[in-house]
Amino acid sequence: QVSLVESGGGSVQAGGSLRLSCKASGYTYCQDMSWYRQALGKMREFVSRIGDNGLTTYADSVKGRFTISQDNTKNTIYLELTRLNADDTAMYYCQGNCRRPGWDGLTIDWGQGTQVTVSS
Repeated sequence: QVSLVESGGGSVQAGGSLRLSCKASGYTYCQDMSWYRQALGKMREFVSRIGDNGLTTYADSVKGRFTISQDNTKNTIYLELTRLNADDTAMYYCQGNCRRPGWDGLTIDWGQGTQVTVSS
């Protein structure tokens, strides 16, 4: 059984920091993993991606404030959120582009999300 499980969300004051984690379990390989977020009443939007080669990309809105990283020994990616503001309030979702056991191709899977709330 495969899963993506996020943790680390919470409530923080503007200017504060949080560290989100996403653990991938059961997959044989992940080509890349990403963070998305969805604020209340808005579309889900891309935040950041990290590839199996360590290459990272960021949305312009978080560049310079958020940092994505991975620990391959733990099958976990992280998202360090700094200088948070109210616009960062959202449910943060982990997305994996991974191979399931017994499958040839890659599939896109999502975690259930972790809430980040920033108060001003």
